[in-house]
Amino acid sequence: MAPAFSFAIDRGGTFTDVFCVLPEGKGHRVLKLLSEDPANYPDAPREGIRRILEKETGVPHPRDQPLDTSRIASIKMGTTVATNALLERKGERFALAITSGFRDLLHIGNQSRPNIFDLKVRKPEVLYETVVEIEERVVLVPESQPSHPDDLLGVTGERIRIEKAVDEAMARKQLQALYDAGFTSVAVVLLHAYTFTAHEVLLGRLAKEIGFRQVSLSSQVMPMVKMVPRGLTTCIDAYLTPVIDAYLQSFKSGFDRGLEGNVKVAFMQSDGGLAPMNAFSGHRAILSGPAGGVVGYAATVFQKDGEGEGGREGQPSIGFDMGGTSTDVSRYDGSFQHVFETTTAGITIQSPQLDISTVAAGGGSRLNFRNGLFVVGPESAGAHPGPVCYRKGGVLALTDANLLLGRVIPKYFPHIFGPREDEPLDAVAVRIAFEALTEEVNAFSAAEAAASATGGAELQYKKKTVDEVAYGFVRVANEAMCRPIRNLTTMRGFDITTHALACFGGAGPQHCCAMAKALGMRRIVVSRFSGVLSAYGIHLADIVVEKQEPAAGLYCPQSRSVLEARLDALEEAAREELQAQGFEPEAVQVERYLNLRFAGTDCALMTTAACGSSGGDDGDYGAAFEANYQREFGFKLTGRDIMVDDVRIRATGHSQSGARQKIAAAAAGEQPIATDYEAVYFEGLGRVQTPLYRAEELKAGFVIPGPAIIMQTISTVVVDPGCAAHVTLEGDFEIVVGEAETKRITTELDPIYLSIFAHRFMGIAEQMGRTLQRTSISVNIKERLDFSCAIFDESGGLVANAPHLPVHLGAMQEAVKYQLKHWGEKGLKEGDVLVSNHPQLAGGSHLPDITVITPVFNEGRIVFFVASRGHHADVGGIAPGSMPSLSKRLEEEGAAIVAFKLVEGGVFQEKGITELLQAPAQVPGSSGTRNLQDNLSDLHAQVAANTQGASLMHSLVAEYGIEVVQAYMQHIQTNAERAVRVMLTAFSTRQQLPLIGTVKAEDFMDDGTPICLAITIDRTQGSAVFDFAGTGPELYGNLNAPPAVTASAVIYCLRCLLPDVDIPLNQGCLVPVEIRIPPSSLLNPSPTAAVVGGNVLTSQRITDVIFRAFGAVAASQGCMNNLTFGYASMGYYETIAGGAGAGPTWHGESGVHTHMTNTRITDPEILERRFPVLLRAFVLRNGSGGRGKHCGGDGVIRELEFRRPLVVSILSERRAFRPYGLEGGEAGARGLNLLTFAKSGINGEGGGRGSRLVNLGGKNTVQVHAGDVLTIYTPGGGGFGVGSGGEEEEGGGERRPVKRRGVVHHLGNKGGGSLGQYKIAQESA
Repeated sequence: MAPAFSFAIDRGGTFTDVFCVLPEGKGHRVLKLLSEDPANYPDAPREGIRRILEKETGVPHPRDQPLDTSRIASIKMGTTVATNALLERKGERFALAITSGFRDLLHIGNQSRPNIFDLKVRKPEVLYETVVEIEERVVLVPESQPSHPDDLLGVTGERIRIEKAVDEAMARKQLQALYDAGFTSVAVVLLHAYTFTAHEVLLGRLAKEIGFRQVSLSSQVMPMVKMVPRGLTTCIDAYLTPVIDAYLQSFKSGFDRGLEGNVKVAFMQSDGGLAPMNAFSGHRAILSGPAGGVVGYAATVFQKDGEGEGGREGQPSIGFDMGGTSTDVSRYDGSFQHVFETTTAGITIQSPQLDISTVAAGGGSRLNFRNGLFVVGPESAGAHPGPVCYRKGGVLALTDANLLLGRVIPKYFPHIFGPREDEPLDAVAVRIAFEALTEEVNAFSAAEAAASATGGAELQYKKKTVDEVAYGFVRVANEAMCRPIRNLTTMRGFDITTHALACFGGAGPQHCCAMAKALGMRRIVVSRFSGVLSAYGIHLADIVVEKQEPAAGLYCPQSRSVLEARLDALEEAAREELQAQGFEPEAVQVERYLNLRFAGTDCALMTTAACGSSGGDDGDYGAAFEANYQREFGFKLTGRDIMVDDVRIRATGHSQSGARQKIAAAAAGEQPIATDYEAVYFEGLGRVQTPLYRAEELKAGFVIPGPAIIMQTISTVVVDPGCAAHVTLEGDFEIVVGEAETKRITTELDPIYLSIFAHRFMGIAEQMGRTLQRTSISVNIKERLDFSCAIFDESGGLVANAPHLPVHLGAMQEAVKYQLKHWGEKGLKEGDVLVSNHPQLAGGSHLPDITVITPVFNEGRIVFFVASRGHHADVGGIAPGSMPSLSKRLEEEGAAIVAFKLVEGGVFQEKGITELLQAPAQVPGSSGTRNLQDNLSDLHAQVAANTQGASLMHSLVAEYGIEVVQAYMQHIQTNAERAVRVMLTAFSTRQQLPLIGTVKAEDFMDDGTPICLAITIDRTQGSAVFDFAGTGPELYGNLNAPPAVTASAVIYCLRCLLPDVDIPLNQGCLVPVEIRIPPSSLLNPSPTAAVVGGNVLTSQRITDVIFRAFGAVAASQGCMNNLTFGYASMGYYETIAGGAGAGPTWHGESGVHTHMTNTRITDPEILERRFPVLLRAFVLRNGSGGRGKHCGGDGVIRELEFRRPLVVSILSERRAFRPYGLEGGEAGARGLNLLTFAKSGINGEGGGRGSRLVNLGGKNTVQVHAGDVLTIYTPGGGGFGVGSGGEEEEGGGERRPVKRRGVVHHLGNKGGGSLGQYKIAQESA
């Protein structure tokens, strides 16, 4: 038998890396080649195999003949084929078959928008090309209902009832029509198919009989509850699996017949495990390449059982994979960390994936100087034209900065550039480009100095050199990449300084020392294979089989045996699969999981008994879950049942990848010899003659002190001064990091540090938010993330507010300033924490939003504040939830707190705050808070979040000094102020207003109350007065809006009008603006006025009026469509999407939340599982958007059938006045709330429509009975411009969800992984 070669290949978007283990212990070979080079070869992985075989055997392997597989033992491969097809929207055409009434569900999704400040709302386009609605319906049977002979038992154990069976003849006709139209792939997504699969299986059989080649059933692709993510995942499978199948066929066609019979071929999946070629599917392939890198560093950095030099055992590691366009960050502590719902290219995927978070900063990230800020990314120079140094007329990128600084050495880099592909990187062009950019930076600094100089004083500013500008961009990029690493550790309760930094990727080793210093990390490991670590990790990876089924019910001793039996069955099936692939039983390891959550919460944790208890797989899953919950969130819920959502098996067939090859060791006294010397720039030292070493010439035991450059085959390692690289026996570089240098920075404005501090302040606000989410207890804060956290200067001015809730954005600083005025600096001491929520007197928004404020002291004086505002589930009042639709006085809405020391001298004042929260019980018809313990727990969490923020601010002060930190707080506010002044001046000029000119706008609440606005812009100052004179008087109702809400609306609108400015939202935005609101008006009501509707409805109308004055965008739906229903022991609240307004160059988006809210909506299956309702329809309201050159977005139709007597309240607007159009565009359709009474509401579930149909108006509370149906038609957005609206995007009016094909660059770029999901959830709170 011929000696066998083993290949591991990572086929990336630009390059393909090949790692080959040679037969008979002869070592390994590494090869890198272009992924696409059709002029020379048809397939890069196959070409890589061919080249190595030919070189090592000496036997010719012609390209035009099938490859001889007789010498190949195995091929393991990761590929970006699926990822690229998704990003570029080049998947298979397919149709969607979905339950009738839900045709637009996957377009609406969770109804949130990706970017809260982007007026051109763009949700990801749907992947399917057409939809057929299947007339079928199954419903869950409530436990309270007696059993019925027709009831069936679902997979989860839930009782279901077939309300309407699939009409097989009709379904066959529908599917046949799709097939006849050219579709060969179909995704089937039916309501409750996670537990009742029969209807989907029937449709799948029909589709196969008709001839569909790809049939993706949601019940098989990912059998988990939640119709939207399961449906989107199924669409991904139908879209990408045919692409993968086509690639596999192409790949196989280049080998002889022995490939499938004699060679073990496997592909890397997103979960870090390999799958055989015939089991590789689209939805599990998205992170195929990056997953290999995680496996690679996990095997080389995290050493167990005292392996490796020094006996270091199991140090947790942070993976830092910096590529051309982005950087992937992950964490490993002995086991792979998975997430089960992520968003890639704007599409939610429900599938096990390694927790890899991405930041848009890589070697190809573009460098820009905008509005006084150094900006790195998110745009990439790409491979063509690429960075300036590529000789293709490209743009400045991070690679150019590293080249200029001497960290990339052109003469040692492959000479593959220029017209003949034989020239080195172009250093001359890079210097010329940076010289021009340096002139721009210095000109800006000179203008700033001139503007701040008074009385003819000499200009004070320091010119920057070209090196300083280039290194400034490197510093900003480093800070951008540090931010997700801090979040991945600190925000989850881990100490970042105890981790090693595992650095790989083509660009990562150039940045690792500086980043480790900034993060306080002391150990870096750069793998010998850092440039091809994904391929090496794929070589080390194991075959994995995942089996999962949904469940529903309690975790208790009685259910334990049933759950174990289900796990046994899944394990047996998984073992059989692995044994069929040749694995012996002893080579198979099985992990058993239950997906558990506390009753009444949505926060499930995938739990194995072995990870939280000492009992191994026979241990108590409940105890393990509670221990994990305690570690993740800092507490556990007592007295609550534990629920089981899923049972899961992960079976691993361990491969024999062999021991790592050692390198030669240095003799005693032997020292490394430098190959060359180059002038390299280092911060604080300038240009330094730095030794260059070739990695392949270094021996184990060598120590290379910094500064130094180590040149690997395809990457460069920069060893900073104060650091030392130790060469290990395996040929890796273990860098010991020295202490971070003292920051040499003054209080004068430096554009580089302006960008860095912007990142740091925002990062602290984000970490405060994560702490609040971790330690809170209520659903509103912990799971719906209805909160905001922010940092303020010593005067209470907003410095940085993480982009959480728009309605909180400007209001919190009013609360801080009021408390400072109320207590005075002498009335506050270290250890004090303040609390308030009064809307009119203390800067609140509405009473459920409670603000907790912590003054931060330095040397005995207040230097800044940190604050958090959270929506508490109940603060008392006349209605549960403290959001009554018919309140007339503030006291009816709950507890009103003007000023109170929640913590005094470090002691939590539980008695005092309890009395305040129970005070509403003294009001006739009202109650005190209905859930005091949740209030107290969430207040403790807010204090903890503030404590974290204060601690991080103290660390920042220790790093830079208090004067510098305070100076940059002011600089950042000034930067925002400048941006707003420029925008106001530009608008005035564009509108041809006089030097001091006015624009006006007016709109009306549904009761006829006007909101009037005159914006007077002084172009000489770049300032504006927002005057709301003429606005109607205070209402005897709850639509009154406190001044803080108006301030929030103004600051939100101003931020939206600055789309290209990357600045933290802060007080500076309002410095050029004076807001005038007449007293006793709708927007400045008396202290006792009811305001709950003002926060959720009037705030939307204020934004519409402001944007109308600026002519920026037509009116959006102007409403949140607040719906509540419940009874004595149950309550439910949701807001419902509508249409977005069109703009000068875009159509309005359909079925999305706009402006002051971005709340998610409950998934249909969760809604019907937990609440006594049936969702009969959730579709777009076609034609409700206003027509025009650009059409407004359509609203939605949401139809709910109630299954028991309930009290239902609706609080809505735009039921009388339509959302306006602009520039001749038509108005959007007004909303409508209809209630249909059942013929008989006595015997429950009939659902028959009665003859009585009533219009509830915009605001009402009604008693409903079983079978009654509420139908809500939400408003559409206004149109923009005169026209028929019949053209395509950028000039048309497509009424259905628009399919915008083309590359998805960084749509909704939130970073992927758990951090990305958290950020998406927070911005859609």
